[in-house]
Amino acid sequence: MEETNKTIMIITAHPDDAEFSCGGSVARWAAEERDVIYVICTNGDKGSADPNMTSERLAQIRQEEQLGAAKTLGVKEVIFLGHPDGGLEDTPTFRGELVRLIRKYRPDVVVTMDPWRRSFPMHRDHRIAATAALDAVFPYARDRLHYPEHMAEGLSPHKVGEVHLTGAENPDTFVDISETFSLKIAALKCHQSQISAIDELEGRMREMSARIGEPQGLALAEAFRRIQMRR
Repeated sequence: MEETNKTIMIITAHPDDAEFSCGGSVARWAAEERDVIYVICTNGDKGSADPNMTSERLAQIRQEEQLGAAKTLGVKEVIFLGHPDGGLEDTPTFRGELVRLIRKYRPDVVVTMDPWRRSFPMHRDHRIAATAALDAVFPYARDRLHYPEHMAEGLSPHKVGEVHLTGAENPDTFVDISETFSLKIAALKCHQSQISAIDELEGRMREMSARIGEPQGLALAEAFRRIQMRR
C-alpha cells in the first residue's frame, strides 16, 4: 500500500468479519501509523446457538467484543450502524449511510468483501454490505447531486483512491502478516461468543495464511483484489 494512503475504512457486515478477513493487515497498517476506521453494518444479534441468549444481550456482547478486538489491532475508530443481523437490505437509506461516512472520513482506501465470489455460498449480509459499499464508493460518494443533503452538514463529495476486496478468488495484492499474525489471533480471541475452539482456529488461520503467502515468498500473508478508483 502506498505511503500516501493514510486513511483506511473497512466496511464489514458483522462484528468479527474484519478480524477474520484482514486482521493481520489491519494491525500492520495501524503500526504504520495509518488511520484505520471500522464500519460495522449489523449488530450481529443472531449469531448464537445458546438457548438462553437473547438478541438484545447478544448485540451488546458483540459490540463489546468488537471494541476489544479493534483496540488490540490499533483501530482508530469503530462505527456501528446497528442494522439487525440477517436484515441488511440494499436500499437508498443504507447506501446513504455509507456515502455519508465516506464523505465525512474521506478514506484513501476502502476495504470490503468481494461480493462476486462464487466458490462457496456467501452470507447474505456479506454480499449486500459489500455491494452497497462499492456503490457508495462509486459513483455515489463522488457525485455531489447524490445525497445533496450531506452538503448541509459540510460534507463534500469524495473520490476514494482504491478499493481492496477480501476473499477474492483472483487476488493480486498481498500483505505480509508474519509480524502481526499474533495480534490477529489475539483480536479473534476477543470474539468469545463466536469462537469455541481458539487453538484449532489458530491452526487453521496459520495454515491458510501460509498457503496464501508461500507463492509470494512470504511466511504468512493476507490477500486482496485491488481496484484503483482514481485515474
